[in-house]
Amino acid sequence: MTHPGELRNCLLATLPVSDLDLLRPALETVALDQDAILARAGNEIDYVFFPRSGAISLMIDMADGETVDTAVVGREGALGLLSVLGPSPSATTAVVRAAGTASRIPASRFHAAFNRSPAIRHAVQIHVTAMLMKFQLGMACNALHPVKARMARWLLQFRDRIDHDVLPLTQEALSQMLGVRRTTVTILIRDLRASGAIKSGRRGKIEIDRLRLAAAACECHGTMRLEFEKIFAMNTARPISLAVPDEGRIP
Repeated sequence: MTHPGELRNCLLATLPVSDLDLLRPALETVALDQDAILARAGNEIDYVFFPRSGAISLMIDMADGETVDTAVVGREGALGLLSVLGPSPSATTAVVRAAGTASRIPASRFHAAFNRSPAIRHAVQIHVTAMLMKFQLGMACNALHPVKARMARWLLQFRDRIDHDVLPLTQEALSQMLGVRRTTVTILIRDLRASGAIKSGRRGKIEIDRLRLAAAACECHGTMRLEFEKIFAMNTARPISLAVPDEGRIP
């Protein structure tokens, strides 16, 4: 029988029970603590994570110490799947931005199941296709759209992956994500608050108004979401939504 917790991750939910059984003996439930680093750029990938809740950002560390986030991963995807290509260092640093839980499996055990299961190989292919799409659209967005619209997009992406409008994001985290100075983030939050897109900005918390924030964001948020869901619809028999289901309800 499939455990309900495993089905809270959309990639695991696409697997037939027999293929999921190849992973289940090595899967363990772990907490994703706020600000925890799950993988560090340059280090070998030890585990594959399948988030059930929360949000993880993938961060590029530049030689001069500057950082910028390239993507966010939640229950729709996984972290560390490229370890199936063999031992290799992680290209990004993965940081938990919103706490949650995940199913975790040693990379070596996942690699073994990957070699035995066409369904698992197909799930990896779906994930890689979706992530490449997100990276490409993110690069275009960073090059073409103003930072205020990009900040609104990032906030909406995090809201897609958690179940309330209060986002556990500090201004320092937003500065790292956007690759801008802290003072720039302060100005952007002030402007978004003036428009009603941000209701409040308590220490370490940002409360948003989703409809007004969507009006402030560029079209990339909607495009990424639709393209992601299209990739899954074309490749699986099960629909996928970035919205987090109610606690206790299987997606």
